[in-house]
Amino acid sequence: MIGGDPYACKGYRLPTEAEWEYAARAGTKTAYYNGDDVSKLDQIAWYNEGWNDGSTHSVGKKKANSWSLYDMSGNVWEWCWDWYGSNYYKSSPMKDPKGPDSGSARVLHGGSWRYSASYLRSAFRKYIGPGSRNFSFRLVRSVFYPSLFTK
Repeated sequence: MIGGDPYACKGYRLPTEAEWEYAARAGTKTAYYNGDDVSKLDQIAWYNEGWNDGSTHSVGKKKANSWSLYDMSGNVWEWCWDWYGSNYYKSSPMKDPKGPDSGSARVLHGGSWRYSASYLRSAFRKYIGPGSRNFSFRLVRSVFYPSLFTK
């Protein structure tokens, strides 16, 4: 199931955009999880390889963030649960936003080996239709508490 309430989803699912960014930042407030200095981005990300010369890379070859998550920046774009809404965050809940209820494109995060450093910022968001290919995903697992969803 893609759409609806991600927090009611039992088991594994795509992370919401907010969850993805929270995990990528790993407690930081900087542009990248290893700081704001673009010259240090090479330590954590595959990026800027160009359209003809690069390719995806094996996971875990660069430095992980402080929560031991690898490749949160660069290598491949990652799908998020959320539908894309250009104005969604102007009126979204401050806590645990889950994206618009519907749409025609999904949110992507993380950047890729083909793109420049600005696309790899933790807060940068891109969108693309669900029928597109050549993207990756990272799963999260919902902790389901039935008492939260029953009266």
